[in-house]
Amino acid sequence: MDAGMLRVRDQAMPLWHEWLSICEQPNQSDKAYAAFLQSLATAGYLLHNETGERFLRVLCEFALSASTTVASEAVAALAASQGEGGKPINFVPLDALSKLVLLMVKFVPAEGGDAAADGAKPKAQVQLLTRVLAALMHLLLRSYQGGDFQQRAFFRLFSSWLFDLNAPDPTLDPIQPQVLSAFCSAFHALQPARLPGFAFSWMELVSHRMFMPKLLLTKGQKGWPLMQRLLVGLFKFLHPYLSQNELSPPVRMLYRGALRVLLVLLHDFPEFLCDYHFAFCDVIPPSCIQMRNLILSAFPRNMRLPDPFTPNLKVDLLPEISQPPRILSSYSAALSAGGSSLLSELDAFLKSRQPVAFPFELKSKVAAADGSYRVPLINALVLHVGTSGISQGAAGLAHSAPMDIFQQLASELAPEGRYLFLNAIANQLRYPNNHTHYFSCVLLYLFSEASDERVQEQITRVLVERLIVHRPHPWGLLITFIELIKNPRYNFWSKGFTRCAPEIERLFESVARSCMATNTPPTAGGVGGGGQSDD
Repeated sequence: MDAGMLRVRDQAMPLWHEWLSICEQPNQSDKAYAAFLQSLATAGYLLHNETGERFLRVLCEFALSASTTVASEAVAALAASQGEGGKPINFVPLDALSKLVLLMVKFVPAEGGDAAADGAKPKAQVQLLTRVLAALMHLLLRSYQGGDFQQRAFFRLFSSWLFDLNAPDPTLDPIQPQVLSAFCSAFHALQPARLPGFAFSWMELVSHRMFMPKLLLTKGQKGWPLMQRLLVGLFKFLHPYLSQNELSPPVRMLYRGALRVLLVLLHDFPEFLCDYHFAFCDVIPPSCIQMRNLILSAFPRNMRLPDPFTPNLKVDLLPEISQPPRILSSYSAALSAGGSSLLSELDAFLKSRQPVAFPFELKSKVAAADGSYRVPLINALVLHVGTSGISQGAAGLAHSAPMDIFQQLASELAPEGRYLFLNAIANQLRYPNNHTHYFSCVLLYLFSEASDERVQEQITRVLVERLIVHRPHPWGLLITFIELIKNPRYNFWSKGFTRCAPEIERLFESVARSCMATNTPPTAGGVGGGGQSDD
């Protein structure tokens, strides 16, 4: 430890004990707070300089050290009664630090004095908060690497500041967007991929009622991309664990926590899930069907969903079906990643259907060198080609450049690649919009035109496995499957895979009953007229 740090530590110790004694008083007063803050300001500890940063770090060290080494017998007994493992935590010094930081942020003087511009005070407040968070993150990383990590202590400080600094207050209201942004930066730096041992606390902080809702309610939706980045980081971290056959208890708990976060978003901020559905589905494993369904079931709150079980529902006549959805994800980025020319080649083919060999080359382009498939590339390819098909209007389905690509991929990809490709299409079956309608027609067209029943079986698998999990089910998924099993054009019930085994037959009949809202078992000859007009 350098001499400057030692000097600040020696000077700060009596001030820290003085603050603890103030907090212990039964009748605390604003006068006592103001006098203490004035002493800090006089000593220069509230300034944006090296001494000020050292002082903040020393305060955090004092509080964290006291929280584990000065635990009273009563605190230890309480921790034992609550079944908490590890060292008991004394929250008193942590709460004292939280209160002190709140007061410092509220009353920090504007640098430059009274002559400073009107924006100097808010700027000084944000700078001080940023320095406090940086000091705490520095100590958190050091503690994490040192092997004696007490995540509950750090969680207590972060959650206290989230609550205090985002509560309604005339002094803090003007800087709330900057406060939220500062916490976003901190949480991004502490994401689970970097600190797996902090993952549970991290998820609870990110979904905190004084953080996530306020961030998503910021003016102009400026907090949306910040929240999207945090959630994508969570899903990326979970991806390799959720791709395994068996989940460990900690991973299962994290997965359930992520589902709860998505449920909150689905209920309170469905438009957020609608607009970023592509980015989220891009980092969720194919095996996480319910998690994906939660995202794809979102629809704008000003929309009233047509009942998908309405007999002979004419989807293409719905007024909403011609409207494009808003997609805030940069879905074409994967097509040009690493200097690839695929995007320009793809656009050239979609425009002229030349060169003719292009669709045949895609099979190798979507595969990696080790033989695995580049899932983000497949997802981007499907959506980019689909948007091109939609722009072509009535000519955008049968015998078109987009359908040349789709049919080639469906017929030529190996089963694993075809499954990922069909899932990328199914990810666009959402609420009523022109993407849902187009990709529903694409999937049904691929089914009807397939020369290999294995392709039809895999299309059915992709749809059914999304329907046999708990609700909610995406609206577009329901109308597509209902159309498939009801329209005689697709001859669904005569396919061999629907009758290959008694248990499979029962599964299909059960799903069909559920989707058609009827108690009459389907028959091999079909069960009714079509709901979408033929293309």
